[in-house]
Amino acid sequence: MVALGLDTTILLFLSGSILLGGLVIGVWKYRQMATSATALAHPYVDIAHRAALMYSFATLVLAALAEFSAFPTAVNLVAGLVVVLFFVAAVATYVVHGFREDTDNQFEHPVPGTHAFMWALIGGEIGGTTVLLLGFVVGQFF
Repeated sequence: MVALGLDTTILLFLSGSILLGGLVIGVWKYRQMATSATALAHPYVDIAHRAALMYSFATLVLAALAEFSAFPTAVNLVAGLVVVLFFVAAVATYVVHGFREDTDNQFEHPVPGTHAFMWALIGGEIGGTTVLLLGFVVGQFF
């Protein structure tokens, strides 16, 4: 058995969990497509499905960066968890809009806090990924 760092192990678990969630959302998407007169799922069900699948693989990249980072496990774990938190929050938002079928564009009539959340998402995802990438660069090139 290969001993992985705690940061890597947690990020791999989260990657698999997001993938499983995306597959379950895919069943929901299929049911909507199968029962719709247009053979289409609600746009946010489609977006949630695709986003979860893509975020699961993005989380794999984060896990690899964490595993080969020169930074302490705690730094890598916090950086990775911040990114994954926003991945999951985005998918959850899409699921809510898909379930409610209340919009096909969440920015057309944003609820209070939408833009603040987006700025936090931007900072969290880019910041956390930057920390992991820098740790990888330091660990592998210096």
